[in-house]
Amino acid sequence: MKNFLVIAFIFFMGSLIGWIIELFYRRFISGANPERKWINPGFLVGPYLPLYGFGLVAMYILSQIDVSFIENNTAKQIVLFLLMSIVMTLIEYIAGIIFIKGMKVKLWDYTNKWGNIQGIICPQFSFYWAVLSAIYYFLIHPHILNSIYWLSEHLTFSFVIEFFYGIFLIDVCYSMQILVKVKKFAIDHDIIVKYQELKRSIRLSKEEYKESKSFIFAFKSERSLSEHIKRYHELQSEFLSDSLEELEEKVSSKIDEANSKLEEKTKPIQNKIEETQQKVKDLKKNR
Repeated sequence: MKNFLVIAFIFFMGSLIGWIIELFYRRFISGANPERKWINPGFLVGPYLPLYGFGLVAMYILSQIDVSFIENNTAKQIVLFLLMSIVMTLIEYIAGIIFIKGMKVKLWDYTNKWGNIQGIICPQFSFYWAVLSAIYYFLIHPHILNSIYWLSEHLTFSFVIEFFYGIFLIDVCYSMQILVKVKKFAIDHDIIVKYQELKRSIRLSKEEYKESKSFIFAFKSERSLSEHIKRYHELQSEFLSDSLEELEEKVSSKIDEANSKLEEKTKPIQNKIEETQQKVKDLKKNR
C-alpha cells in the first residue's frame, strides 16, 4: 500500500509539473503559438499532463535499478540518465501512436522538426527529455524519497491523493467525450485531427464571433463542437490547397529559372557550332 501511494503521488506531481512546464513553453517558446496566448496544454481540462506523470514514475522506477555491476560511479549515473531519456522518448512515442491510431488525433506535431519520426518524436525533444531526466536524477531524486515515504504514512496524504484521482477521473470522462466526437468526424472524413490546431481554430473563432473565452474549457462555445470541427477541416483543406498551389508555382518558377540559366550557358556553344558549320560550308564552296 505504501509503494502504491508513493507511485500515485509521483504520477500526480509529474502530471502537475509537466503541465506547468508545457504552459510556459507554449506561451513563450513554441512556434505553434504565434499569438503568444496562454494555452491550456494537453487534452484534459485540469492542470495535469499524464504523459509527464508516466514519465516521472518511469524515472523513479529506473532510479531504483541496481547497476552495481558498473564499477565507475560516474559511469553508473550516465547509464541511468541515458536510460531515463530513452524511456521517456519511448513513452512519448507510444502515447502519440495510441492517440493517432486509436482516437485519430495528434496531440502534438513535430513534422517540421529535424529528424522526426512520424511527427511524434524528434531529436530536439528527446534532448529536452534528457535534460529533464538529468535534473530529476541528479537534483531531485536524492532529496525527495524520505519526504515522500514520510507523507505516505499519514492519512491526510491518502486523502489528497484520493481527491486528485477523483477529479482526474471525472476530467478524463469529460475529455474523452470530446475526443469521441472528434474521432467520429476524423473517421468520416478520413483525416487525423491536430488537437492543438483545432483548439487554436476554436479560440480564433470565438474571437471572431465575440464569444467569451475560457482558458480551462477550451471547447466550450456558443456554437456546437461539430461546427468548429467542420470549420477547422475547411481551413486545413484551404491551407493544403494554397500550399499545393504555392508549391506548384515555386516548382514552375524554378524550372523556368533553370531553363533560362541552361539556355544562357548553352548559347555560346550553339553559336560556336553555327560558326563552325558556316566555315565548313564556306570551305566547301571555295573548293
